[in-house]
Amino acid sequence: AQIRYSIPEELTRGAFVGNIAKDLGTDVAKLAAANLQVLSDSDSQYFSVNVNTGVIMVSERIDREQLCGQNPRCFLHLKLAIENPVEFYRIEVEILDINDNPPEFPSDEVALRIYELASLGARFPIQPAQDPDVGTNTLQTYHLSANDNFNLNVKARTDGGKFPELVLERALDREFRAFHYLVLTAEDGGSPPQSSKIRITIQVLDANDNHPVFDRPSYGARLVENSPLGTLVVKLNATDVDEGPNGDIRYSLSSHNSAALRQIFAIDEQTGEIRVQGNLDFEEATVYEIEVEAKDMGSPTMEEHCSVVVEITDVNDNAPEVILTSFSSTLSEDALPGTVVAVIHVRDRDSGEQGKVLCHVSPDLPFQLRKDYEHQYSLLTSTRLDRENVAYYNVTVSASDLGHPPLSRHTILPITLIDVNDNAPQFEQASYEVLVAENNPVGSVLVTVSAADPDSEQNSRLSYSILRAGGTDPGLDPTRYLSIHPTNGQVTAKFPFDYEQTTYLQFHVEVSDGGSPALRNRTLVHVFVVDQNDNAPRVHFPRAGEDSATQFRISPSIVPPALITKVVAIDADSGRNAWLSYHLVEATDLGLFSVALRSGEVRIMRALQETDASAHELLVVVRDAGEPPLSTAVTLVVLVEEKGPEALQGSEARAADGGGLPTITLYLIVSLVLISTVSLVGLAALGIRCL
Repeated sequence: AQIRYSIPEELTRGAFVGNIAKDLGTDVAKLAAANLQVLSDSDSQYFSVNVNTGVIMVSERIDREQLCGQNPRCFLHLKLAIENPVEFYRIEVEILDINDNPPEFPSDEVALRIYELASLGARFPIQPAQDPDVGTNTLQTYHLSANDNFNLNVKARTDGGKFPELVLERALDREFRAFHYLVLTAEDGGSPPQSSKIRITIQVLDANDNHPVFDRPSYGARLVENSPLGTLVVKLNATDVDEGPNGDIRYSLSSHNSAALRQIFAIDEQTGEIRVQGNLDFEEATVYEIEVEAKDMGSPTMEEHCSVVVEITDVNDNAPEVILTSFSSTLSEDALPGTVVAVIHVRDRDSGEQGKVLCHVSPDLPFQLRKDYEHQYSLLTSTRLDRENVAYYNVTVSASDLGHPPLSRHTILPITLIDVNDNAPQFEQASYEVLVAENNPVGSVLVTVSAADPDSEQNSRLSYSILRAGGTDPGLDPTRYLSIHPTNGQVTAKFPFDYEQTTYLQFHVEVSDGGSPALRNRTLVHVFVVDQNDNAPRVHFPRAGEDSATQFRISPSIVPPALITKVVAIDADSGRNAWLSYHLVEATDLGLFSVALRSGEVRIMRALQETDASAHELLVVVRDAGEPPLSTAVTLVVLVEEKGPEALQGSEARAADGGGLPTITLYLIVSLVLISTVSLVGLAALGIRCL
């Protein structure tokens, strides 16, 4: 069996569709017991059945336009299935259209461009509105707002579509009205009807039906001769009531003008400005008459003509001319005052007072002008020149006439001074002081002397050499120990210095330039050799061979702290490197003997006992205070023998104290004091020099 229902679209959820139990003539309880099911042919479940009441209800929103589009009839199909026994019932639900959609134009506004000479009856289609509803609810008619030029025509197609057209009923005039604004309304047949509107903007396109018009029939202007290029003569003004290319005006000089006039005047085709592009000369023409035409850009073009009269006023329009009859762009810097540099001829094409010329140069320059005769001048040097102060001059010769206002011309004469070797080289320092550590590497740079010469090129090319300073030891030839680079002034050592042989060296460095004749200068260099700890202490007493020891005898009854002997050593170095200290390093009995740290005296510290050995070997090390320290060792053998105590002590005391040893010690002390004093004085002098 098949059951059909009809419902409008857009019902709310739960809306009543039909009572299936009533329409099937079945008891509601039986349907509930038969496991009633609703099956839909579509993907969405738009309906549901209440098994307790047998009522079919809307379960989802139903949009007829979405389901069936523009089809005039729209159906949804359902199947009801029951069990015991199995039976199927087909239900067809027709969805009825309601007026829920207004007509819609593709856009809110449309623009049309219509030629102002368009013929009457011309048609201009407008995009139609669309209404998804069907039947009487769909689009039915159009309405056009009131206007003077257009009517509305609606074309109906066989498929029911309606297309609006604008029909031109009255001629257009862009100059009267350039834009027309209309409103087109689309309306459907629903109840109540719905509608939408579109704004129509019509732009009337211009036609070339008007010619240009000048604001005056002729123009006049007055210019002085020799007006600058680009000077504005007059600005023309023509108008055209058309628009676009039809009203776009181009100005030009008429073909009636001569070729010479076209070279003097030019017109801007856009602005109508006439400007000077050539030379205006009162002596050639006093009045110019220019024919001008204005054309629009329409098709065909339309044009208008006018004339411009230009009067020329005479002025002082010729500047003086400066002609170099003779000129030398180079000049020796030792040129005497009054030397002729250039011969100048001047002239002015004007006449009378305007043709008289006066010349002058800046008084700040070492040059002056001498008037030889009318229209001729000579440029002379006025003072001595010095290239080292100013090497290049731009001499401006100014020539002015006597016109009102006066005209002038400036000519620049570049003059370059040629160098003369008139400056001796100068050292940066009058003397140099250098501290050099002895045993320096061969080839090491001790000092770099530098000199400068303000001359140029060959006259400033310097060469350095070493000379022996006056008053120095003839045996200390500086060239034996030192060499100098001839161009950069680096002084290097040929041999290592030995402080013990040479502590001070003095020499001159001479610099000479490459001029002819060459100029020279000297500087004094003081070289102070700084001592290094390169000599170990040397033992003078007691003297012994490399592998032997010196023996001393003492009595077993010797009384401490008796002097056994004294170790005497000297160091060829100076300063701290020669400060010696004595140390007892090894002994048969370290507690029995002692060695004085500074004097080197060896004494017995306690009385001898029977258990003490009869022979004692002492190793004494003499060490200086250098960095790193150097040392020398001496071995002493002390023999304990039974002799007369007085004899033993007397002989050993004489051995230790006699032989001029105190005199040697005194000499060593005095030498150390003198060397230290000289070193301190030298360092102080160097510090003062540096400050």
